[in-house]
Amino acid sequence: MGPLIGYRIIELAGIGPCPMAGMMLADMGAEVIRVERSTRRLPEQRTDISFRGKQSIALDLKQPAGADALLRLVDKADGLIEGFRPGVAERLGVGPDTCLKRNPKLIYGRVTGWGQEGPLAQAAGHDINYIAVTGALHAIGRRNERPVPPLNLVGDMGGGGMLLAYGMVCALLEAQRSGLGQIVDAAMVDGAAQLMWMMHSLDAAGCWNAEERGVNLLDGGAHFYDTFETADGKYVAIGSIEPQFYAELIELTGADRVQFGEQLDASKWSDLKTALTAIFRTKTREQWCRILEGTDACFAPVLTLREAPSYAHNRARNAYLSLDGIAQPAPAPRFSRTAAEVAGGAHPAGADGEALLRDSGFTADEILTLRRSGALMSPASEAP
Repeated sequence: MGPLIGYRIIELAGIGPCPMAGMMLADMGAEVIRVERSTRRLPEQRTDISFRGKQSIALDLKQPAGADALLRLVDKADGLIEGFRPGVAERLGVGPDTCLKRNPKLIYGRVTGWGQEGPLAQAAGHDINYIAVTGALHAIGRRNERPVPPLNLVGDMGGGGMLLAYGMVCALLEAQRSGLGQIVDAAMVDGAAQLMWMMHSLDAAGCWNAEERGVNLLDGGAHFYDTFETADGKYVAIGSIEPQFYAELIELTGADRVQFGEQLDASKWSDLKTALTAIFRTKTREQWCRILEGTDACFAPVLTLREAPSYAHNRARNAYLSLDGIAQPAPAPRFSRTAAEVAGGAHPAGADGEALLRDSGFTADEILTLRRSGALMSPASEAP
């Protein structure tokens, strides 16, 4: 099942955005082959949600025989994704020029922090660095306080993993028409910049203070778009931007209509937030849910990671599933005809090596030779 069924993608093992892209492609039905460079990883593979639905082979790409085995897998693949620093795949002998020469229809996807070229291309970095230079990090946080890292959602995942998956699907679609492969350069710094499009629009319209954080419509500056503590020490989220939604918030919370009458007067936001904070502290989160949930006040309880799968709306939509004993997000988006589904839990690193090589034309003797040389590694469970 899934709209990508019939496509074969090779994923050179890494962390963060590359395995996320591979997971997304596997969720949509693609056959994803994860190429490990070791059969011993921490944390143990079955706790890594990104392993779901993938096959696994462990090859020592520093050995010519290991690199050659990978290239023979490439011969029958539609795409390959990797998250190395620029030039690493080339030094291993599995760069895009080599792969595309063997398989001209291959889509070679690369995800890096800074991109394949530019003055920082070879520099180390993490999500926090990539979002720092795009204005995203500066914009997140409370007024007169330090910027707050939004986990690693903006750079690694939204700006990296999702961007790579999107780029791969775009290139696969184009290859159906042209018959030609190409390289997809997905840089997290580019993706984070794209995610900031709305803030650029608001800034251009004079509706966003780009020099300060915590003073704008969507960054917690407004009293009607923020989180509030409840009587039991939990939190709720309010996003009553439109006037009709704001009016419902005022009515249902019992706030003073005169005091809260000038919704968009930013000079009053601080005082109104203080007043609204006091109101929300009069009841527990559950009590506010009974009053506001399902209304047009744009309300939601702020749930923990562990609470989210049990939330009634999430349960009704089957937004989470349990696999290998781990609650995890279900595949998304949803399709009316080619429904996506997870093809199984995590395979131990290297578990499918021999079967994958046989499918690529390797003989039993060739596989044995690879085993003996160490170019093909056994699963950790089989190690002496």
